[in-house]
Order: sequence, then structure tokens, then C-alpha cells
Amino acid sequence: MIHRLDAAPGNVHWGYFDATLKPVLSVSSGDTVVISSVSGSKDELPPPGVGTALQSHLDILDSVQPELGPHILTGPVAIEGAEPGDVLEVRVEKVELIQDWGFNYTKPGKGVLPQRFPERKLYQISIDLENNVAKCPWGGELPLAPFFGIMAVAPAPTYGRVSTIEPREYGGNIDNRELTAGSRLYLPVFVPGALFSVGDGHGCQGDGEVNLTALETALRGNFTLIVHKARKLALPRALTADHLITMAFHPNLNEAATIALDQMIDALSAATSLTAEDAYALCSLACSLRVTQLVDGNNGIHAMLPKKLLPELSADRFALE
Repeated sequence: MIHRLDAAPGNVHWGYFDATLKPVLSVSSGDTVVISSVSGSKDELPPPGVGTALQSHLDILDSVQPELGPHILTGPVAIEGAEPGDVLEVRVEKVELIQDWGFNYTKPGKGVLPQRFPERKLYQISIDLENNVAKCPWGGELPLAPFFGIMAVAPAPTYGRVSTIEPREYGGNIDNRELTAGSRLYLPVFVPGALFSVGDGHGCQGDGEVNLTALETALRGNFTLIVHKARKLALPRALTADHLITMAFHPNLNEAATIALDQMIDALSAATSLTAEDAYALCSLACSLRVTQLVDGNNGIHAMLPKKLLPELSADRFALE
């Protein structure tokens, strides 16, 4: 079954995750939900000539108050039958741009180089939807590859209400630019129904997201949500058409790299005939450790191994412990 959930005042939560949030939609495992999201406060709205804000975005800004973080998230969606200890598979079937502008900004005290760039700088950027490019304010064009920076389930109830800024084991502000249409994300479940939320639409982003933001914009995505029973994961994993991906988040980038590598070795040695030592050697020969982002409190590293090296390995065997 296909459902639709649009960004609107009654369908969003702004800046936080909370296990006590009531779902705005309930679906069955295997259903597809078409979800739209918007990004930005009133300060980021475009001036005349750059783009036009969606009416739904304006309605949200007039009636919903932010708490803790900057991200406007659509949801949560409850998936019937999901329980703590399960895994939610999120199949990103489609991602499309739904507005003609986006923004990027440097914020004082944030980003990778706060001492060098201490002033706030906001870039309002026009999007050419027909040609799938962004018009850079300094000239030239950027090809777009849209993805959702935030895909998440609710955190464990013991966390209480937490900011959307830091990615954690429940997903959240992952900012992994590999998670475009056709990818699959696997998230551990911590509450009944899983409570899936999505937002932080990005038109494009480099690994690192170094000045603080990507090209923040409004997106619509088609998500097929599948519950895998009693298949516990410690951290999110993902697959693309070409790669197996493990992810880790930690304030220390070296620690994040260590955890992501450990996760890849564990996944390979559990799902194939490779020993841990074999998997370690394979990772040194063919697995790339990439910086996901450096600006969200918990820095991100994702490990990427080409799927073609293990053609016999199924998606579920890799992603589900």
C-alpha cells in the first residue's frame, strides 16, 4: 500500500527526537510512504528573484516552534509490528526536489574552521529544477544529487527529548550523501512502532559538510518501510547499488573510524566465510573510510566496500546481524 505524508503543521516536529511522540501515520511493514520535508527558519527564506517558499513551509514557520535543534522533520510514522530489538529497513525508492531554491550558511563558532570564518554568511541559491543544477552565487553551476540528511527512528525512552543535531545509533542527522534514491538504510528499533521521521533535505553536499550545511532545500521521497524481527543492530548500516556501508559517530574522528571499521569486519565475518583476519586484510585492500560529516557534534565516518567483491553476499545477510 502507498501512503502520503506531506510536511504541514500537524505532521512535523522541529529540532528534536522523543520516544513519546505520537505517530502522525501508521502503516504496515512493506508499505511505501511518500514523504515531503522542508528546511529553514524565517531567516533563511529566499529574497525575491532567488526562489519561492512553499506555502506549507510558511504555514509551519507560523505555527510550529523549534526546540533544541534546527531541523524540521516530517513524522513520526509508526510501522505495525516493530518492537525494540528489531531492525527497520528503509528503502529509498525515489528522491525529488520540490522547490526552486536552497541555502547554505556559515555560523559563528561552528563548522570545521570557525577561527578563520567567524562571521555568519548566508548564501541563497537558486535551483534549476529542469536541468537539475544549482546556480552558484559566485558563478557556475553545481550538479544536484538530492538525499535526506536525516532519516531516523525514535531513540530509546531513557534518552528523553534530544536534539536533532547529533547522529546516534538511531540514525538522525547522518548526512551521508551516499543515501540517494536506490539505497537502503537499516536502523535498530528502540520503541514500539519504530517511529520513523525524515527531513533535512539536501540538494548536494560534499563529504564533510565543512562549513556547517549542505544545500538545504525541500524534498519529496518515496520510502518503503520493512520490519525485520529480532535482528539486532548496534549502529545503522546501508547499501547502495555498488557498495556495502557501515557507519559510526563519535566526537573523536579516529574513534569513529575505528568503530566503522570494526562494524565492517564484524558484518563480513558474520555473513561470509571470511575470518575476521581475512576481513581486516580485505578492508585494507579495498574498503574506503570516508568522512561523512565533521560538523554535527558526533563526527561521522562511513566505511564503503564494493559489493562486486562479494557477489554471493545478500543484502540481508550483510545488514542484519
